[in-house]
Amino acid sequence: MLKLLIVDDELPARSRLRRLLGEQPGCEVVGEAGSGQEARSLVGRLAPDVLLLDISMPGLDGLDLAAELKRRDDPPAVVFCTAYDEHALKAFEFDAVDYLVKPVSPERLGQALDRVRRFLGMERPEAFLAATLGGSTELIDLGDVSCLVAEDKYTTVYLPGRSLMINHSLNEIELAHPERFIRVHRSALVARDRIRGLERGDGGMHVLVEGCSLRPVVSRRQLPAVRRLLKAMQ
Repeated sequence: MLKLLIVDDELPARSRLRRLLGEQPGCEVVGEAGSGQEARSLVGRLAPDVLLLDISMPGLDGLDLAAELKRRDDPPAVVFCTAYDEHALKAFEFDAVDYLVKPVSPERLGQALDRVRRFLGMERPEAFLAATLGGSTELIDLGDVSCLVAEDKYTTVYLPGRSLMINHSLNEIELAHPERFIRVHRSALVARDRIRGLERGDGGMHVLVEGCSLRPVVSRRQLPAVRRLLKAMQ
């Protein structure tokens, strides 16, 4: 679990980062600080793995705090989150792992967190997806997933007896877990070990998926790959 401290003098900015981090698997926000001075104290008390650090703050600003932390024996990693890009070169002088320009997108934040994990020698929590509902986050074990379907801006994850919505795209999941899922349509991924057969229906061929009442349509382009997988499973 990656422990994070959010440091920004603006409450809305801290709240938005906390919400975005709630959608990222394997993350725990251990605290927030509204100033560099407060962050300095919390670093010693909370021992975060990484700071999401604003630069422009009254008093002790982000660059000065990063300079102080760099002199410690075991400093946390630093990812700068700022509204301006002109400090980027200076920021990396303090061994910043990444530099994000506000407003930070979920995709860019995820990339920064992966860089932090590599920097710290931590493995990415690849076995889970994160679903956020009503301010709470549920980690979904990939082993429980039957299929995923893209719907508008979200992806629906189908589990035995229920479904959840996530912000991950199908492309992202397919690239990260090619051994786990097979593309059956441009809008659907299916767990390879949950495929039980094919049947003809409205719109063409449909794949039968264990633990899922949905029967995703199989595109003509993907049909040969699905048939090869079924033959290999026999």
